Amino acid sequence: MPIKKLLIANRGEIAVRIIHAARDLGISTVQVMSKADHDMLAVKLADQAIEIGPAQATKSYLNIDAILSAATISGADAIHPGYGFLSENAGFAEAVEAAGLIFVGPRGETIRQMGDKAIARSVVERAGVPTVPGSDGRVSGISEARKLASGIGFPIMIKAAAGGGGRGIRVAHSPDELEKLIPLARAEASAAFADGGLYLERFIERARHIEVQILGDGERAVHVYERECSIQRRRQKVWEEAPAACLDADVRERLCASAGALARSVGYRGAGTLEYLYDEETGEFFFMEMNTRIQVEHPVSEMITGIDVVKEMIRIAAGEPLSFDQDDVLVHGHAIECRINAENTANGFMPSPGTITSLAVPRGPHVRFDTMLYEGYVVPPFYDSLLGKLVVWGENRDAARERMVAALGDLKVEGIDTTVALHMALANDPEVVAHKVHTRWLEAWLDQHSLSQLPK
Repeated sequence: MPIKKLLIANRGEIAVRIIHAARDLGISTVQVMSKADHDMLAVKLADQAIEIGPAQATKSYLNIDAILSAATISGADAIHPGYGFLSENAGFAEAVEAAGLIFVGPRGETIRQMGDKAIARSVVERAGVPTVPGSDGRVSGISEARKLASGIGFPIMIKAAAGGGGRGIRVAHSPDELEKLIPLARAEASAAFADGGLYLERFIERARHIEVQILGDGERAVHVYERECSIQRRRQKVWEEAPAACLDADVRERLCASAGALARSVGYRGAGTLEYLYDEETGEFFFMEMNTRIQVEHPVSEMITGIDVVKEMIRIAAGEPLSFDQDDVLVHGHAIECRINAENTANGFMPSPGTITSLAVPRGPHVRFDTMLYEGYVVPPFYDSLLGKLVVWGENRDAARERMVAALGDLKVEGIDTTVALHMALANDPEVVAHKVHTRWLEAWLDQHSLSQLPK
């Protein structure tokens, strides 16, 4: 293993996850931290920690020079970017390699190619993967957008070409609405990604969000089957499952095979995810985008296959070939993940930083809580509100859901507001039990329920 010391260019629960994976591989770890993160659990767990700047992410976790300097000071020979921050920044990946270090992820060229959503569409189409009907690349202005939209048909989705996380997206139901929304989408995309480029896609009213986990070593690529992430709020995932119970065997086979084919077509190296929209009424699926990094919801794929995705991507970065073939990837049972956020659901999901005064974590077979929490930890107000992911496995979906109800009942986080009670309500909702959800279902559910009635 050529990687002896791994620097983690991230924070929170994913940093803790990477430290555990590295430890299993016999690799020492260096945790970077902002001035606000000295008490972070990852700092306590890592073999070494280095401050890289003030609380503002732009001056710390997004500061490439500071991160590379920390790698030099610590003697790290590899950098893992986690998710978010610089994880899909092609320039960062290239800067890491230019500094003589190993980047735990795909090549900068691949990140650039697949990171621009408009360019990715053409790559995907050449690989024979179906895409949502839409513009062939970026749209230059409103007049071109109106002309294209008339051929695609309404409703139509305006999307940021360099986007992600649900930002820079608007849905237009008419030509006049399209004209009004394009400047708003462009402004949001510019603010979020420093790139105001837009493209258009047909909007599927009651779509399911399906994504496929892939792993590649640059020569071979395999899929690790699919997850469903349809329960979303403002296009942010809330609840994830694997496998997708809405797919029949034929659709699953074709969808996952298309993901593997695309990964092979670009010589993919590392862990990545291909996201699709699935139209349950027609049985069609369409490629949306590729995330060239580890994703928040990777644990559900690990739970149903037994494959440690994080360790595998570290091995691949170290130059090792994939440790298994496609035929070795088998699905057992069903897994569910609930994202536990520091948010006040009764107050518009307002972030709820503060001190963890008491913490009780669920235990038992097939229960996993990936988190950064400990009693006395002060959740800072500067970053994403994700506290951890509660993940369970069962022999089937009903068994997994029942185990999730029990685990949510055992999870106690006191001192701040969290989304635990929301997830308990969802886990017991008849439509969730019956699996009658889609990407807009949760927002309609929230409109119909009084979140002030949920227990704190």
